[in-house]
Amino acid sequence: MLRSILMICLTLCLWTIAPLASWAASPFAGTAPTNLGVQAEHLAPCPSTPNCVVSQGGDREHQIAPIVYQGDRPQAYQALVQVLGVVPRTEIIKQTDDYIRAESRSRIFGFVDDVEFYFPATEPVIQMRSASRLGESDLGVNRRRLEQIRLALKDLGIAQN
Repeated sequence: MLRSILMICLTLCLWTIAPLASWAASPFAGTAPTNLGVQAEHLAPCPSTPNCVVSQGGDREHQIAPIVYQGDRPQAYQALVQVLGVVPRTEIIKQTDDYIRAESRSRIFGFVDDVEFYFPATEPVIQMRSASRLGESDLGVNRRRLEQIRLALKDLGIAQN
């Protein structure tokens, strides 16, 4: 009898908590912006908020240097895919011949940042952009993430800078 009551209580708890847990897993994910991707050989500019960095056309607050790579573009592309595969809580969402988009989630609240990489055909650089979907400040997380990716590519002998 006691066992049956415990099983019923456990079932009711799980039935009640499961929907809340799925909501709590990502209430801060936000929606992907519609301006992501490459347009006229450029990644989207950053908004005025300080939670974004971009290597193309950013002002002083939002500017980050592109990654200059050595070797051929397919080799640099594959190395970047390899690095993104080990960045915690990061998932590649879209890949084309010259573009990679990933989503990176914060550890505690699950805030999502959109991370983009563009490989122009005309020069050996990886243009990049990382932006938070929600909020004002990211406490420098987007910049640090891209700099860590740069360092990982440098350790692999791909990045020059």
